[in-house]
Amino acid sequence: MKSGARERVSRAQRDILELSHRIHAHPELGFEEERACAWLENLLADNGFSVSHAACDVPTAFVARAGSGPLQVGICAEYDALPGIGHACGHNMIAAMAAGAAIAAAAVADDAGLTITVLGTPAEEVGDASGKILMLERGAFDHLHAAMMVHPAPVEMLEMHIIAASMFEVHYTGKPAHASAFPELGINAADALTIAQTSIGLLRQHLKQTDRVHGITTHGGDAPNVIPAHTSARYIVRAKNLEELRDVRTRVVRCFEAGALATGATLEIRGGTKPYADLKPDRAISAAYKRNAESLGRTFPDLGVLGERMAASTDMGNVSHALPTIHPMIGIDSMPAVNHQPEFAAHCVTDIADKAVVEGSLAMAWTAIDLATDEATRDRLMMRR
Repeated sequence: MKSGARERVSRAQRDILELSHRIHAHPELGFEEERACAWLENLLADNGFSVSHAACDVPTAFVARAGSGPLQVGICAEYDALPGIGHACGHNMIAAMAAGAAIAAAAVADDAGLTITVLGTPAEEVGDASGKILMLERGAFDHLHAAMMVHPAPVEMLEMHIIAASMFEVHYTGKPAHASAFPELGINAADALTIAQTSIGLLRQHLKQTDRVHGITTHGGDAPNVIPAHTSARYIVRAKNLEELRDVRTRVVRCFEAGALATGATLEIRGGTKPYADLKPDRAISAAYKRNAESLGRTFPDLGVLGERMAASTDMGNVSHALPTIHPMIGIDSMPAVNHQPEFAAHCVTDIADKAVVEGSLAMAWTAIDLATDEATRDRLMMRR
């Protein structure tokens, strides 16, 4: 069966790599990925998958299914880009690997006892109420026994340090006035934001080393001779897990409240109600993936403290709280370029990246086969549902 999956990846390789490059050349932001979604749906439909468009009432989500075996394995595809720097997190590769793995596994699904589901999950980069979270809430993952995806990174990592995160918008409203003639008549919304940012800077001394707070100002005022009446910012708060995240977010919100209290501006916080969870990888599935990746010649270096420091967040963490999940990183030899840099985006369509797409596809397909054909693993996964 693994030989059959390898042969199927080989035959589909041109289409899989063409998909990766096409998505990379046409970056789309979260919940706007109309072309990427359609290209994925068409490729999977052409390879025998039944495809449901706009799954879970999300216009750029889909669910595609093939096979009729009892063990149901989901493969997640991400395909949104980052503002200004395109596919600097390699979601073009993620989408292509999901399609490639599914096509390969589907070729032997009935023999292996598998049903393969590809979940097109948009808007991973939005940081709140994202595609996977909405699809989880609306039942797209309910029938699955396990889920997986592979993410590009500078180096190979079996289990990246994935922590919880909450993204929200901050809006201050003050009162405009002439900044020179009548400043006493204004309420300065920019001052409110400055006070909040200063408070957050002072708060950092009292945060844990595993906490993160970072953000940008999205509107700072309209003219220097007018007291700013409206300012806004977008912030992300991260912590080791959801419980610790709630505490850190509460403390950060107080900093924003301080800005409003000091200036008299009004404060509105939007979003942050559907945070990303920390990732809980399934160790047995991770071990199977590692064996399969190593059999393809891939190696997993010991990153030591650096691996712990490289903390990121993804809505795949939420999936891992609902069912057995893995989210390994596949190396594309990009150093010193790292994720979320334009230089990393350029690396995601190199020959090395293309090789990773093919091998990541095959490693996931083989792992799905292992889950279905190893009796103890299959029984454990199916017992959960």
